[in-house]
Amino acid sequence: MHLDDIFSATGPFGRVIPGYRPRAQQLEMTLRIAEALENRGRLVAEAGTGTGKTLAYLVPAMLFGGKVILSTGTKTLQDQLFHRDIPAVREALARPVTVALLKGRANYVCPYHLERNLADARLASREEALHLRAIARYAAVTDSGDRMACGEVPEDSPAWSRATSTRDNCLGGDCPQHKACFVLKARKKALEADLVVVNHHLFFADVWLKDEGAGELLPACNAIIFDEAHQLPETASLFFGETVTTGMLVDLCRDIRAEAAVAAADFPDLPQAAGELETAARETRLGLGMQPLRLPAARALERREFLAAVEVMTARLAKLDALLESQAARSEELGRLHARCREAADRLERWLSPQAGAEARGIVRWLEAAAHSVLFHATPLNAGELFARQIEDDPRAWIFTSATLSVRGDFSHYLHEIGLSGLEEPTATVVWDSPFDYPNQAMLYVPEGMPDPNSPGYTEAVVEAAWPLLAASGGRAFLLFTSLRAMNEAYRLLAARMAAQGASYPLLLQGEKSRSELLDEFRALGNAVLLGSQSFWEGVDVAGEALSLVVIDRLPFQPPDDPVLAARVDALKRAGRNPFFDYQLPHAVISLKQGAGRLIRRETDHGVLMICDPRLVEKPYGRRIWQALPPMRRSRVRAEATAFLGVSGNSC
Repeated sequence: MHLDDIFSATGPFGRVIPGYRPRAQQLEMTLRIAEALENRGRLVAEAGTGTGKTLAYLVPAMLFGGKVILSTGTKTLQDQLFHRDIPAVREALARPVTVALLKGRANYVCPYHLERNLADARLASREEALHLRAIARYAAVTDSGDRMACGEVPEDSPAWSRATSTRDNCLGGDCPQHKACFVLKARKKALEADLVVVNHHLFFADVWLKDEGAGELLPACNAIIFDEAHQLPETASLFFGETVTTGMLVDLCRDIRAEAAVAAADFPDLPQAAGELETAARETRLGLGMQPLRLPAARALERREFLAAVEVMTARLAKLDALLESQAARSEELGRLHARCREAADRLERWLSPQAGAEARGIVRWLEAAAHSVLFHATPLNAGELFARQIEDDPRAWIFTSATLSVRGDFSHYLHEIGLSGLEEPTATVVWDSPFDYPNQAMLYVPEGMPDPNSPGYTEAVVEAAWPLLAASGGRAFLLFTSLRAMNEAYRLLAARMAAQGASYPLLLQGEKSRSELLDEFRALGNAVLLGSQSFWEGVDVAGEALSLVVIDRLPFQPPDDPVLAARVDALKRAGRNPFFDYQLPHAVISLKQGAGRLIRRETDHGVLMICDPRLVEKPYGRRIWQALPPMRRSRVRAEATAFLGVSGNSC
């Protein structure tokens, strides 16, 4: 059967997929991907919302790809592809394609660590003990060991760290539970499968291991297809950099105490030193105050209280390292713990006292204070150059696709970020616009009279401006923010406004439940208002009546005080380039396109995209931004926006 027959109204998809309709863009995309697979070429393909890019790459992958690795942006999308999309396409094509789902080891129950920690009486809470026993019940009946399939235990439960392994604490072939290892079972299936579904983090973990000469996680293949490829530059920076965290030290101390109780019970100095380091690691986080923050290394070390805490932590880490060295021969696990301790100490030492010229080589040192941990990062400013080495030396097909890779058809920013612009052989690029009727389905509304986004009362003005549209849409809205602080402030203001006016729209807030639970609740309620930050700007699909209004508080420029951005800006200036137009603006446009893409998900959807930031119309660069968005009807008149939502409400 030819590809045009497969994608016709009378083809297999028309028979097995409810509501399927042919799209010219989808067929064109399929043909280009098939060509790239055949020629082992490189293709960067932007496909607007509604193109149906999942079918467009799955069909040629199954028909012509040989062995294909498919990498997605998140584990949620992995599961969607593996459990829903791929089975549907395989059934429609009647192809006996074998498929495997492969995640990082932390996503699989580790029978050894689970059994060991079940016997540990020092669990932090009764709830953690209950969760660990629930994981044990799941492990006894599951074939996959995938933690996402264990619905009884929350994804963020501390028990998972006791029931899974890491690269550092895995015993490998020496593990007494080697034959029961879920990670090895998953990798064996991946080696045998025609199509392997991974995520970007696992892909780059594999690239990093090969770069270090430590072997491969992923099997050899004929082609790699990256979905949600706009996320690759950030993921690459994470894996080509180096990080050590106080959380890693806390986990190390926990594992040392557990092993010392078995293999060195007559040496109390070891668990005592581990306890001292754990205390120092926690106090290091407290030395930065309670609020989350990101700082360049130099500014962080100017804080006397923090510097003093770091010095205590490094001294205790060195003491623990020496004690472990003296006891390492007593068990293989103590030897591994000593290696982990030494590696953590070396990383921290490199962060505190970098080798000469590290900054000149494009490495920026910075730290991040998260809720319970300090993360010490050394990040390359251009991970694309490192990634390009992997691509250039590999003759397989490389396909990158997303709804947001270009700025008005210009891929130069993305190609540079991912390292493709520097290769001798040019990479093919192509754009397919969305098949949706945006001028009739959607309106872009920028309210008049908004204050400067950096003014103190800006979030209050956003809520004030959005309220009439929320009333017109009857809830059914996403409010997307560029910061958690603004999101939480807006939630308080909106709750107060609703109480004062007797409105009854359910309010949902990011962080109260998992993202999937919030989205399920949003769809089921039908008139909810969901407030979210970065994790709701992309990868969220709510079609139909439940969503008719998307409000974005401000243009998603990266914070100017972000340490990595500041270093990139300096590097671009030194190279004689314009940081704003060459990096900051394209980055913001691609992010904004992701947020805007939440509104129209089907041919029958109808609604308003409200961008509150006055810079969109008042700054000279604003035109470049809104022209990169889908061709929606545009207005600055509130009555026109509320009337448009009224039409939406009547049509639902």
